[in-house]
Amino acid sequence: MTKQTLFKGTMILTVAAFITKILGFANGIVLANVIGPEGVGLIMMAMPVTGLLITLTTLGLPIAISKLVAEAEIKGNYRRVKKILVVSLVTTSLIGFILMIIAIFGAKALSSHFLTDQRAYYSLLTVIPIVPIVAVSSVIKGYFRGKQNMTPIALSQVIEQVVRIGLIFFLVQWLLPYGIEYAAAGAVLCGIIGEGFSLLYLFSVFKWSKHKKFKLHHSFIKQISKGKEIFFDLLKTGLPTTGNGLIQSLIGIIQPILITQSLALAGIGTALATKQYGIVMGYAIPLMLLPGFVTNSLSVALVPAISESKENNNHLLIKKRIQQAVNIALIVGVPWTIILYVFAEPLTTLIYKSPEAGTFLKIMGPFFLLHYFRTPFQAVLIGLGKANTVMINNLVASIISLISIFFLASNPELGIYGVALSLNIGLTLGTSLHFFSIKKLIGFYLNLIDTIKVILSGIIMGYGGLITFKYIENETTNLIVILVISIMISLLSYLLFLLFFKIIDLKKLDLSQYFGH
Repeated sequence: MTKQTLFKGTMILTVAAFITKILGFANGIVLANVIGPEGVGLIMMAMPVTGLLITLTTLGLPIAISKLVAEAEIKGNYRRVKKILVVSLVTTSLIGFILMIIAIFGAKALSSHFLTDQRAYYSLLTVIPIVPIVAVSSVIKGYFRGKQNMTPIALSQVIEQVVRIGLIFFLVQWLLPYGIEYAAAGAVLCGIIGEGFSLLYLFSVFKWSKHKKFKLHHSFIKQISKGKEIFFDLLKTGLPTTGNGLIQSLIGIIQPILITQSLALAGIGTALATKQYGIVMGYAIPLMLLPGFVTNSLSVALVPAISESKENNNHLLIKKRIQQAVNIALIVGVPWTIILYVFAEPLTTLIYKSPEAGTFLKIMGPFFLLHYFRTPFQAVLIGLGKANTVMINNLVASIISLISIFFLASNPELGIYGVALSLNIGLTLGTSLHFFSIKKLIGFYLNLIDTIKVILSGIIMGYGGLITFKYIENETTNLIVILVISIMISLLSYLLFLLFFKIIDLKKLDLSQYFGH
């Protein structure tokens, strides 16, 4: 099994994330056009419950597994690697199957108490079997991360999306005549089948990898009986991660309930509330988060880079890496934010046939630029050994956001727009708390000159794109042609201004500086 450098592994994950993001986005377009915002809303209501079950099942073990496997590999302790895998597989499989059985029998009660639209019951019931599948695949992925071989993980993600999108159109169309709730459940089932194929691929790669010292079946029970120490080592690393994931999962469950109940107080019926929830969570937010795979990949690489600098007490290098992360977040986030703001209605009309979703892009888009900073800031805090700070900051921001949802969304004059404003408040507060935590720890300050240059380039790009759009609109009525040309010219002008302001210097461009060696 080939061991990869951090830079190579990160680039492999970035490429795979880009492909899966595009495929996932295409999947969202198919769903939007087949089952509409109401069906998407039913799926989005069921997903947070599943997220909670998966969080409880994995217990943060994927990160713990990769850490312990890497440490054992360095020492050549293959027996310990074997124990780690056995204990992890038994733990996650057992918890996964128990939770799956409980959830299946309790699905009616869960849907009654946690799902405001009872039609989402079918999506919830269908998605529950994904829990043990994800549990087992997360262990194998953790093993490959520990071996520093990212290729199987990357390919498994692509396989999952290809299978899902290959099935979704036919199955959903077949179930649609029986009702929107059955079509939504069919879409969820396609995701489970995709996860199943992904797991089969991971398992086959794992089985045929050249680790001859590794045969689980010989002393499986023996390894479990001697695995108490391993189990506690796994929990020591995994539980803090689980705490943050558990909080986010619980908030994910509470949020749709609070939104729909608040909208009901504003005089909006259940069906319309579900539709509006689907537009915000299923249409607008995925569009705003589309380029997020870049900063996510960067964040994965930032944790060890910051940790290494901290161990060496090199605060200057820490500040340099944070500024590099900020620059990347700006360079990626600004143009996408401008594009979504300027072309909001045409984009959502073309992609979703839902021009009303464009209104939410304009309300939320400028604030969601902060998301591109929030993820790297979280990685920096974790690298500095402040995972608890991340959890507290996210908890405070989420609670404030939920309180805002109740007061703003229940206002008849705001309704669903109050939800959008509340999400903006939570995102702004969370990012600010992370930034001030970093500032307090190491005295970091943003490079305002570079920040202003990037934002100015984006504003000029936006005006150029708008002028181009209006000009071409007089020449043709083909919306695809108008948008493609306008966006391409916008991005080209943005790149030229970045070069002009020397934000990007082609002579000094070295991508490895952002990832470490």
